[in-house]
Amino acid sequence: MAKYLLLLAALMCAGVANADNSKAHEPVKVDSDGFKEPLTKLKFNPGLDQREFERSSLTALNVYDPLESWNRRVYHFNYRFDQWVFLPVVDGYRYVTPSFLRTGVSNFFNNLGDVPNLLNSLLQLKGHRSLETTGRLLVNTTIGIAGLWDPATAMGLPRQSEDFGQTLGFYGVPGGAYLVLPIFGPSNLRDTGGLLVDYTAENQINFLNVAEVSSNHPE
Repeated sequence: MAKYLLLLAALMCAGVANADNSKAHEPVKVDSDGFKEPLTKLKFNPGLDQREFERSSLTALNVYDPLESWNRRVYHFNYRFDQWVFLPVVDGYRYVTPSFLRTGVSNFFNNLGDVPNLLNSLLQLKGHRSLETTGRLLVNTTIGIAGLWDPATAMGLPRQSEDFGQTLGFYGVPGGAYLVLPIFGPSNLRDTGGLLVDYTAENQINFLNVAEVSSNHPE
């Protein structure tokens, strides 16, 4: 009798394993944008009051989007750009560039980005954060050799991102219409204007004085 029970149990286990394998080999349904049915992963709290759920859902979905037609077109452009251009370039860059060099490049541009971080921290009256960002800039620009290394993080001065869009929000400027930017992705009118200000601030900094050196030595 025990042998029959063991045999039956083995057959049942084999059947379950085969069922799991058949599910694993089923083709994954992918929509036209390449996302694998994200709504199927959502889990709702059955104990939540229905009206509260509807109210919170409507609040989350209440995005001012008068540029919806533009945003949809740019979204699809960005998706294809990532698929055909950006990700292949990133993969190629990672393949031909050693990790320490990639880290140095990232650190250099992060150090440049700390300039608008500092300016926006000051504009938002964040004294402690402004002091920390100032310390980061001084340490990484000197000891870190123009930001190629990041000793400031190891010294307890982590990078803290601030932008002019946040500064405008700090002073009560509304976000404005939802806007999807080519290449950069989702934003709004306020943060797009802030992005331009931050970009201008970064371009005013030239740690290596490349332009001056080139003009002094035209040869």
